[in-house]
Amino acid sequence: MISKPVIMVNYKAYNESVGKRGLELTMNIEKYAKGNWVVCPQAVDVRETVGSTELPVFAQHIDAVEPGSHTGHTLFEAMVDAGITGTLINHSEHTLELWQIEFMVEKCKSAGLTTVVCANNPVTSAAAAALGPDFVAYEPPELIGGDISVSTAKPELVAEAVRMVKEVDHDVGVLCGAGVKNGEDVKRALELGTEGVLLASGLVKAKDLKTVIAELESGLPYLEDKASSGQTSTQQ
Repeated sequence: MISKPVIMVNYKAYNESVGKRGLELTMNIEKYAKGNWVVCPQAVDVRETVGSTELPVFAQHIDAVEPGSHTGHTLFEAMVDAGITGTLINHSEHTLELWQIEFMVEKCKSAGLTTVVCANNPVTSAAAAALGPDFVAYEPPELIGGDISVSTAKPELVAEAVRMVKEVDHDVGVLCGAGVKNGEDVKRALELGTEGVLLASGLVKAKDLKTVIAELESGLPYLEDKASSGQTSTQQ
């Protein structure tokens, strides 16, 4: 179970997240973050990352294949053995066919792993929700890696994605991503009804990780509520 609201960080295939640099990024998130974070390292670094942090570690992608003759594929069973908590599915940079998405959601359910299915518009977000993942992440591809967040550029579409997903399955959480870089982006996303954000370059490429982590978390008002009340438990 991933606590909400959540900030998920996709390390992608950036030089800044390779090997020791990726581990250092994870250690800094664990050191400075106060909220609920999930990290998605590069596949080759997953096992070492799991062994080095208490943060939930997700795979960026898993191939829809059974064990066997599948050279070069990322096997579900291998990722489970490495200790992942969940996985992204159908990111816009690694899209899947419908049957592959369904295959991965069901495989993850059987192993108790959290699933985040990415979608590029409200309609496909609703379709993804029908497959029963834990989260749907709405990310317009044209805004990924840009300077303007989806919650600022297309707030009405974020709200529409939330509405359509909840109409299909109220238990499916909604995240939004693309261009998320600061606390205001996070705050706007939550105000639009999401349960967190998915981001990448805004943190992975940051020079001052401590400052950026604090800035992103400034958009999580429940942290202030916990601090003022002296509570330490996470919101579910």
